[in-house]
Amino acid sequence: MLDRSLNAALDAPFFARADGAEAGWAVSPGQVPYPAAVEAMEARAAAIAEGRAGELVWLLEHPPLYTAGVSAKASDLIEPDRFPVFQSGRGGQFTYHGPGQRVAYVLLDLAARKKDVRAFVAGLEAWIIGALARFNVEGQIRDGRVGVWVERRAPGVPPREDKIAAIGVKLRRWVSFHGVALNVEPDLSHFSGIVPCGVTEHGVTSLVDLGLPVTLDEADAALRASFAGVFGATVDAEPPI
Repeated sequence: MLDRSLNAALDAPFFARADGAEAGWAVSPGQVPYPAAVEAMEARAAAIAEGRAGELVWLLEHPPLYTAGVSAKASDLIEPDRFPVFQSGRGGQFTYHGPGQRVAYVLLDLAARKKDVRAFVAGLEAWIIGALARFNVEGQIRDGRVGVWVERRAPGVPPREDKIAAIGVKLRRWVSFHGVALNVEPDLSHFSGIVPCGVTEHGVTSLVDLGLPVTLDEADAALRASFAGVFGATVDAEPPI
């Protein structure tokens, strides 16, 4: 049962900038090493805070790896030698990144939008839910479980909930960084080396796992269209690295 709905939030860009300025939208080809991405992301966030650069949504893929958020528990890293493990300053616990997963680093100036962290996270949820809706997938959220979920139903089988997108952000000087990870077509077996986000009673899924042959380019188009409905318009930009 859906705990709460963000459908109303999708009707207008409720987290747009007051000045209407467009955020940059950049897509990196290939796989970007995690340490280099974090370094570039933090440098860009600092530049935004200092007024030296504009906002940016940066879409990319990483090679297979695990990251530990600030709330990660060591016991949730089941296979520490399977993939590289990186400590991350974002909120949340352990998560997986890898090919076929669209990571979107969201570098926005909340001082120019709305100084409300809870509303910002709700905006990220609404963004993902809106993108999924373009593939006729009903994304849902659950109190106490960060991220976006889908309910799986089949005749004669008890319903279950699987996570399709993770959310983990950090703010510094009211500029956001880190962001969201949408499972398009990752190898879902790679999640078995961790307890994803500390949740043991639910699984993970992807658009392809749901039977939808969605490409990364198609997911990107859906993400961009949905972003405009929540955060406002975007303009093409170059990746920071």
